[in-house]
Amino acid sequence: MSSTVSTAPKKGSIDPATVIPTHRDLFYGGEWHAPASGRYVPTLNPGLNRQVGEAADADAADVDAAVKAAHAAYPAWRRMKPMERAAIMRRAATVLRDHAEELALIDAINTGNPVSEMISDANIAAASLDYFAGVVMELKGSTIPMGDDRLNYTLREPLGVVARIVAYNHPFMFVGAKIAAPLAAGNTVVMKSAEPAPLSGIRLAELIGPIFPPGVLNILSGGKECGQALTVHPLVKKITLIGSVPTGKAIMRSAADSLKPVLLELGGKNALIGFPDADVKALTDGLVRGMNFTWAGQSCGSTSRAFIHASIYDQVVEGAARLTCERHKPGMATDWSTTMGCVINQTQYDKIMKYILSGKEEGARLVIGGKHPDTEGLADGFFIEPTIFADVNADMTIAREEIFGPVLSMFKWEDEDELFEMVNRVELGLTASIWTRDLVTAHRAAQRVEAGYVWINDTSKHFLGAPFGGYKQSGIGREECFEELLEFSQIKNVNVNLAP
Repeated sequence: MSSTVSTAPKKGSIDPATVIPTHRDLFYGGEWHAPASGRYVPTLNPGLNRQVGEAADADAADVDAAVKAAHAAYPAWRRMKPMERAAIMRRAATVLRDHAEELALIDAINTGNPVSEMISDANIAAASLDYFAGVVMELKGSTIPMGDDRLNYTLREPLGVVARIVAYNHPFMFVGAKIAAPLAAGNTVVMKSAEPAPLSGIRLAELIGPIFPPGVLNILSGGKECGQALTVHPLVKKITLIGSVPTGKAIMRSAADSLKPVLLELGGKNALIGFPDADVKALTDGLVRGMNFTWAGQSCGSTSRAFIHASIYDQVVEGAARLTCERHKPGMATDWSTTMGCVINQTQYDKIMKYILSGKEEGARLVIGGKHPDTEGLADGFFIEPTIFADVNADMTIAREEIFGPVLSMFKWEDEDELFEMVNRVELGLTASIWTRDLVTAHRAAQRVEAGYVWINDTSKHFLGAPFGGYKQSGIGREECFEELLEFSQIKNVNVNLAP
């Protein structure tokens, strides 16, 4: 860990009006560049549905320039001593911590997620840089016995230029954290920030871009054309995505032409399972936490399907409704007392409201929410009340499709085999949460659920060093762990004849 003393300001001391980054261009090769097309697109404060500025819209020409800058920087960066790379990464982590509140405010303005939660995103990004800086010396090979007069060993070498495309729900955390593993492994990075929320990525480039040698870290803003150009560029050696399943499939198709490996963290339709012996109070608390209502349910890991045993079902439904209403009231994201934000834009708002309508029409019982809040000052923003449906069955649309919004579906179950048939019926398998006091039940359920990241008597939390990733169509590969570092390396085998 860095010994640099933090100079971060006191929480709540920064005026939100002062934090918007001054640049709007593209950062690559250590410099700022206007987009080749001259095109800039507006970016919004979704809580007000009001423009807060513009950002460059990178096209294929911009991508080509950025990738070539990264390619030119790659030889020197990969040859740099690992501990020297780690020292640079730790310097960057310190800067991010010092600017955590500022970065949180930018994301609050640009995403509608509450600043009180977004400040942890900046710290998670910094922690990721520190974590991968700390394991850089473990990226090593092995020797393989081949008998007398033979030396056989392996090397772990970087790939080259890595392109990373991230989602809008935690834009700074993703931009900041997802540069860490490829940089530690000796790759150079071209990062495409989230199209609806590019401002914190631009600010990251302002803050830590100059810390790295020119071309090592490159930050682009843009839409579909930018992402497509990164995917097909011949100098990009790996493409990664945090995003939707359809986007992940499109990237795989494009990457196939050049046989690029991919790392995908995609959607989730995640299950929380309550067994009859569960601690009802703790289960109810976990159910509400696991829905991530704070950022309006916009989380791939949200446990948006709750399967509760019939013996405790009514008690849990009632408790979840009460606790949700107590904890989560939509408000402006820059207010430190706000406990729930809005969704990212009109498109997502309309999509979520259609899912809510389908739940009503298909026979689910609306327990709370389901509409725009009538709170003063929120009329223009993309706010949706926290919504809970009870008596959902597995054939309903809201039971099968990822909503990516503040909508929790609750199911009643009695037979365990039927339970797991319902839980595993969906094509996604990112997370799962299991609640029981019985050790055997807990481990048996963890084995039966088709998900890559399982909590027992907990939910929502991530742990650096523990592999995060999904089963089925929820993704390919693992992140937040040593295996992520390995994802950005390749193995070379060397055979030495000692008796030529």
